[in-house]
Amino acid sequence: EATLPVVSIELISWLASYYPAPLGSITELFTPSGSMPKKDQIIDDKLAGAAKIKELPGLTTEQKRVMDKLAGESTVMLHGDTGTGKTRVYVELAKQAYEAGKSSIVLTPEIGLTAQLINTFREVFGNNVYTVNSHMTPAERRQIWFELALKKSPVIVIGPRSALFVPVNNIGFVAMDEAHDTAYKQEQSPYYQTSRVASRLAHLHKALFVMGTATPNITDYFAFKQKGLPILRMTEQAKTTKHITEHIVVDQRDRSSFSRSPWVADELLKSIEAAININEQSLLFLNRRGSARLVMCEACGWAAHCPNCDTNLTYHQDKHIMRCHSCDYEGKVPTSCPDCGKSELVFKSIGTKALETELGRLLPGARISRFDRDNTKQESIGKQYTKVANGDTDIIIGTQTIAKGFDLPNLSVVGVIQADSGLQIPDFTASERTYQLISQVSGRVGRGYRPGKLFIQTFKPDNSLIKFALNRDYASFYEHELVERKKYFFPPYVFLLKISVSRASSAGAKRAAESIVDGLRANHQKIRIEGPTPRFIEKLAGKYNWHIIVKTTSRNRLLNVIGSLPQTCTYNIDPNDLL
Repeated sequence: EATLPVVSIELISWLASYYPAPLGSITELFTPSGSMPKKDQIIDDKLAGAAKIKELPGLTTEQKRVMDKLAGESTVMLHGDTGTGKTRVYVELAKQAYEAGKSSIVLTPEIGLTAQLINTFREVFGNNVYTVNSHMTPAERRQIWFELALKKSPVIVIGPRSALFVPVNNIGFVAMDEAHDTAYKQEQSPYYQTSRVASRLAHLHKALFVMGTATPNITDYFAFKQKGLPILRMTEQAKTTKHITEHIVVDQRDRSSFSRSPWVADELLKSIEAAININEQSLLFLNRRGSARLVMCEACGWAAHCPNCDTNLTYHQDKHIMRCHSCDYEGKVPTSCPDCGKSELVFKSIGTKALETELGRLLPGARISRFDRDNTKQESIGKQYTKVANGDTDIIIGTQTIAKGFDLPNLSVVGVIQADSGLQIPDFTASERTYQLISQVSGRVGRGYRPGKLFIQTFKPDNSLIKFALNRDYASFYEHELVERKKYFFPPYVFLLKISVSRASSAGAKRAAESIVDGLRANHQKIRIEGPTPRFIEKLAGKYNWHIIVKTTSRNRLLNVIGSLPQTCTYNIDPNDLL
C-alpha cells in the first residue's frame, strides 16, 4: 500500500511552522490528485531490478579535491564557475548514495534544464531515474507518485522544486543546481524558499545537501559564512583543452558601431557571420519577449496600455497583436492613434521576436531558433535541446531560459544585447540579478570546446558590476553589495515580509493598507515598517495593489506579525523582491 513516508509527515509539520499557511495548501504539495492507478499500471519494484552503473569519466584534480572535502559534511555550497563540472560531482555523489542503497534528489530551477540532466543521469543509472514537473498531466504525476511510494530500491529523482515532495524513502543526497535562481521561490501559498525546504529534508534523512552555483545568492553566501558552513570553490574548466574567450564591451552610446543595425553591433554581426561560415553557433541574450515593448504615437505621445494593468502592451509581430505580459490580455494593433487620429504609430524597444526578424533580414539563410515564454511546449529549449546541441541551428536567441546550465559544444559567439537593462528596475536585488545573468550568459562560452567571443552591449561600459561579472570576481561584487544592503537595511542583515492589499480602487487599497499599518504599530515592537506604497505595477488584472514592507532582525517577529494579519490581505515571507 502506498503511503507518505514518515519523513514527509515531519516535513509537513516543519513547513507549517516555518512558512505559516493553511495546512491544506501545504499537504497538497505532498499528495497526488485523483485515485490510485490500477495495480497492473504500476511497475513492480521486484521486476525493475538494480541498474548496472556504467563506467564514469574520470574526475579532474579539482573535482577529486572537492569530493574529498565533501566526505562527512552535511550541508555544503559548491561555488563552481560555469564549465567546471559541478554536474559530474553530482553524478559521483548520487553514485555513492546509490551504492549505499540510498536515493538522490537533484533539483533544477527550470523544467527546460531537466532534459539535459536526465540524459546525463540515465547514461549512468538507466531506468532508475525519474522526473516530475508541472508539464506532466495529473495522471502522469499520480502514476510516478505511486511508483516511487512503492519502490524499495534506490532512485534518482530530477526536477524543479516540486521534486522535494515526492514520496522517496531513504534519501542519501540532495543537490540544488543553479541554487541562486529566483524560480526556486514558491510565489503562492505557502511561499517557501526551496533551499530552506531542501536543507530540512536532507537533515531529516541525515543526507548530504549540496547547493551548486556559479553566482551564489548573497543572502545564502552570507549565511554560510556566518554559520561556518563549507563553501567549496571550483575555478578550473572540466575540459582538458584550454581555450581563451575574448571579451568585447560595446558602448551603445557610440552609434557609429551600429551602422548595419540599431540593435546589434557591427563587430558582433561580423563574428556571427564568421561563426556560421565554419559551422559554429552564436547565442544572443535579450531579456525581453515580443517584437516591441512599446507602441506609441509620435504625434501626441499616446502609448498602448493594458486596460487591466498599469503596464505597456507589448507588440507581437508574428500574430500582429498587442499583449500584456502581466495578465495575458490581447488586443488588436490600431491603424491610427486612438487619441489624435494620426497614423504616426511607432514600435520602440526591441524584444526577442523583433531581434529574430532583424537577424533574419541581416543574415538571410541563417538558421535561427528563439526560446522564451512565448514558445509552445514542443518549441521549448527542453524539447529542442538535443537538436540545438547537435548544431542544427546557427543562431540561438532567448531570454533567461537560455542563460543557465546548458552545455553547447558548437557555441563560439555570445552577445548580450542590453546588459544593463535590469539595473533600471527599482529593487534591492537589481544589481545581484544583473551580475548573475551576465555571469551565466558569459558562461555559455569558454567551456573548453573551442575559442570564444563574448560581446557585452551596454550604455554603462565603465560600470563596476559589469567588470566584476566579466572577471568572475564574485568576492569583490559580494563585498560591494554588502555595503549597500547594510546601509539600507536589506537582507542578509534583516528578514523581510511583504504584505499586499488588493482592492477595486487605489483609494480603497490605500485605506486598507493604512489600517493594517496602524495595527502593526500598536501591537508589535522592534519591527521597521515601510509604506504603504503602491505596488511597482499598481493595477494588475483589474485590481489596485498596495504593499507594506516589514523589516526586522528576528524572523520570529515576522511570524508573530503574520499571525495578527487580517484575512483581507496576503503576505510573502522572505520574498525574492519588493516589486
